[in-house]
Amino acid sequence: MEAFLASTAIVALAEMGDKTQLLAIVLAARFRKPVPIILGILVATLANHAVAALVGAQAAAILEGAWFGTLVAISFVAMGLWTLIPDKLDEDGAPRPARFGAFLTTLVCFFLVEIGDKTQVATIALGARYQDVVAVTAGTTLGMMLANIPAVFLGEALLRRIPLKVVHIVAATLFVAIGVAMLVQVRS
Repeated sequence: MEAFLASTAIVALAEMGDKTQLLAIVLAARFRKPVPIILGILVATLANHAVAALVGAQAAAILEGAWFGTLVAISFVAMGLWTLIPDKLDEDGAPRPARFGAFLTTLVCFFLVEIGDKTQVATIALGARYQDVVAVTAGTTLGMMLANIPAVFLGEALLRRIPLKVVHIVAATLFVAIGVAMLVQVRS
């Protein structure tokens, strides 16, 4: 249960103001069809985060030892610092969705944009930390949905009301605290 709840909280906070959340707003504005967009986000996130959690869990199983625990802990601290850098969606990189419909465009765009994104990296680290692919995938996917469903429905109005700087600081603090706690655990 800890893996699920921690994964949900970390990714929901990390996703606020992230480029995939901005992509959700762009897609919602272009298509004005929230259900296919939400389903596209769900399927893309499940696929992407299942692979990421599996990679993390497998790496942890193969690379056991204090040095690997230290590496995972440091990755959480690095994720915290990365979270303080807000993402922007370039107009050049914005999808041109007219041809394939809302669901397929969202599925492909979200899957591709999520590759190497901080929430995917966080999912790898969570997979390594908890070694529970199902709980981490379910938690990170729920976190993505908690952050992106309101973005689809409320779009830019939501982002104007939420102080993203505060959200980024809270997310960064959570990542760093987990990293420090893991370092203490590895060293003891």
